[in-house]
Amino acid sequence: MHRLAFSISKQSGGHRVQSYKTVRKSAEAQFVEKHSRFIGYIASVTTAEEANEFIASIRQKHWDATHNVPAYILREGNFKRYSDDGEPQGTAGVPVLSALEKAGLTDCVCVVTRYFGGTLLGTGGLVRAYSHAASTAVEAAGIVTRALCKKLRVNCDYGFYGKLSPMILEAGGVVENTEFADSVTVVFYIESSLAPKLCADIVEASNGRCSAEERGEEFADTD
Repeated sequence: MHRLAFSISKQSGGHRVQSYKTVRKSAEAQFVEKHSRFIGYIASVTTAEEANEFIASIRQKHWDATHNVPAYILREGNFKRYSDDGEPQGTAGVPVLSALEKAGLTDCVCVVTRYFGGTLLGTGGLVRAYSHAASTAVEAAGIVTRALCKKLRVNCDYGFYGKLSPMILEAGGVVENTEFADSVTVVFYIESSLAPKLCADIVEASNGRCSAEERGEEFADTD
C-alpha cells in the first residue's frame, strides 16, 4: 500500500470571485487499457477536510488496488493538491489535476484507481490513461456554474404570482421554494449583478404593491 505524498500549489488573488464551475454531481467512470483497469471517481467539495475524506473513502473501498491517485482544487486560495501514489513522478497526479484544470473546475476532488493488468504502459501511456480516466469522470458528473447570488423573498397575491413566476425565470433567477397560503411567498436566487433590475421590475409591475426582500447572498447553481 502506498503512502500519499502530496504536492501543493497555492495561489491567492485580491478580487472576489463572482462565479465558478464545479461538478454537478458525484460520479465514476472506468475503462481498461492493456489489461489495466482504471476507475475515475469525482465529487464536489468545499474544504480540504471534505476532499481528504473522499480520498480516504476511495482508498478504503479499493484497498487492494495498485494505485489510488488523488487530485483536488479548492476555490478558497486557489489551493491545489495531487499525488502520484507510487506511479512514476509526473505520470499520474499531474495528469489528473490537469484534467480538472482543463475543464475549468474548482471545489472538486478526483481519485483515479488503477488495478495493474501485467503490461507496462510507459510514461506516455500512463499520462494518457490517468488524464482520460479523470476526463471521463468529469463528463459523467457534468459541469455546473455557481454564481454569487442574492437570495430574495417576495410575498404577493395570487393575481400577481401569475406575472412574478415568469419574470423571475426570464431574468435568469432560480426559484428555491414557493409557499401557497392566503398569499403566495416565493423565495428565489438570482445573480447579484442582475438583482437590482429585477427588484425594480417587480415594484413597477405590481404598481408598488410588492417588493423583493433580500435574505442574504451566497453561491448557487445558475444552470
